[in-house]
Amino acid sequence: MIVYCYPKCSTCKKALQYLDEKKVTYDLFDIKEQNPTKEQLEKWHKKSGLPLKKFFNTSGLKYKELQLKDKLPGMSEAEQYALLATDGMLVKRPLVIGDDFVLTGFRLGEWEEKF
Repeated sequence: MIVYCYPKCSTCKKALQYLDEKKVTYDLFDIKEQNPTKEQLEKWHKKSGLPLKKFFNTSGLKYKELQLKDKLPGMSEAEQYALLATDGMLVKRPLVIGDDFVLTGFRLGEWEEKF
């Protein structure tokens, strides 16, 4: 399993603590230092079954700074993947990629179903 987190994010810290308590093994990546590629994001989005907007960190400063709330609806999926790949701070975190699932964010109910 792969987990992308931002080390200073309190939600990421809670998610990692949850995984550790469940004794789940994972490869950890700092999303700011090792942002996923456009191709990875596209693959994971399709695997997730989620709307692409769920991959954006809509509460983040970068999202607000770029005024993406207004711009995203007019962008193609390809443009959105390319944008997400430019800056890890735009990506919803934690981002968890398992063999048969993808999770964005830490919502306990969803996580309990998977783990």
